Amino acid sequence: MSASPLAGRPPDPGLYGPDSVTWRVHSDPSMALSGLRALFLQALHPMAMAGVAQHSGFQDDPWGRLFRTAEYVGVTSFGTTEQAQRAGARVRGLHRKLGGIEPESGQAYRVDDPDLLRWVHCVEVESFLSTAVRCGLRLTDADQDRYYAEQTVGATLVGLEAATVPASVDQMAAYFREQRPYLRATAAAREAATFVLWPPMPALVRLGTPARPAWIALAAAAFAMLPRWARRLYRLPGLPTTDVAASAAGLAFRTGLLVVPEELRHSPHAKDARARLGL
Repeated sequence: MSASPLAGRPPDPGLYGPDSVTWRVHSDPSMALSGLRALFLQALHPMAMAGVAQHSGFQDDPWGRLFRTAEYVGVTSFGTTEQAQRAGARVRGLHRKLGGIEPESGQAYRVDDPDLLRWVHCVEVESFLSTAVRCGLRLTDADQDRYYAEQTVGATLVGLEAATVPASVDQMAAYFREQRPYLRATAAAREAATFVLWPPMPALVRLGTPARPAWIALAAAAFAMLPRWARRLYRLPGLPTTDVAASAAGLAFRTGLLVVPEELRHSPHAKDARARLGL
């Protein structure tokens, strides 16, 4: 019997590997908060929000969209290189077919426009990192720069050139300063934010469990972690103590989840990656 062509090869660590800052951030319990924060922030770009409203079906299947997004982040973060590339190819294939008109401005858009892809990428990775740090994950300034540099690789999966996305904390801050004049809370953005804060739930879950108040607390904490300028666009800037309270809530949330055993707390993708690499 001939040996497998893969015999003797070291296991594939994927795009980042266990020594990466990406693995530390994307396996942190704070990802539940940061994913919701990213949704609120992404919605402030009118063209990006139009694409979500017109093509994602988030109101018809909100939980499905959240799970699909989490699946993509999990596969590209912890899967093999081939799995990550296949996931990126599927996303690029979907994006090529989509476009429309932003209703308030009448401006045409395409979902695969590099400016829109760059916005979604930056919103996600900035939310993942800033939320993790505010919730208590200890990362040095060099670690944070390294995270953004690592994520330029992930940006290429959706069709961006690595050199066109921020690769450090300073570059990311500059990017958001450049984007702020183009951002606003459209009617679709406000509707989406309300929907995230108060999503539909089956009656049995809504009435028979504490899911509703627990979700509202989680989503409200995620919203409070937005930058002040973003909250002002939603006309909900909060009191001067909002930022402190949001960080305290995030720290309590993360601390509570850290007592859960790793085999229960980590995502299936993270556990599969550790098993694949013999960790």
